[in-house]
Amino acid sequence: MQDKDHKTDTLVDLKYVTETEPSKRELEDLIFASKLCKHTKSNTIVLAKNKQLCASGNGQTSRVDALNQAIHKAKHFNFDLDGAVMASDAFFPFPDCVEISHKNGISSVIQPGGSIKDQLSIDYCNENNVSMVMTGIRHFKH
Repeated sequence: MQDKDHKTDTLVDLKYVTETEPSKRELEDLIFASKLCKHTKSNTIVLAKNKQLCASGNGQTSRVDALNQAIHKAKHFNFDLDGAVMASDAFFPFPDCVEISHKNGISSVIQPGGSIKDQLSIDYCNENNVSMVMTGIRHFKH
C-alpha cells in the first residue's frame, strides 16, 4: 500500500550511488525526466535529452517492456539517445534495464532505489561509466 504521491524530486533529494556522477546537464535532464515519470502510468520509463522527452514506455507489465517500448519509439522518431538519461518510476529489481539502456546510449539514470538487489544495478553502472542517482521516492501510479 502506498499513500498519494505529493512529492516532486529535486536536486537536494538525490543520493549519488555510483562512482561516476551526473553532469550538470544530465542532472537537469534527470529531474525533468523524473517529473514526467511521476505523472505517467506505471510501469514507466522516460528517456530524455536536453530537457526534451525522447520517448516513454508506460503501462507495461514489466519495466523491461516499458524500456524497450521507449527505445523503439525514440528510434522510430530518430532521436539520438547518446548521452540521454533514463528515469524510472520504481526501482529496478535486476540490472537488465540499466544494461539495455546503456547499450542504447543512455549515460545517466534516476530511480527511487529500494530493491534488495540495488547493488547489482549500481555495479553494472560502475563497470560501464554510467551515473545513477536514487531519490528514495517511488512514483508508482495506477
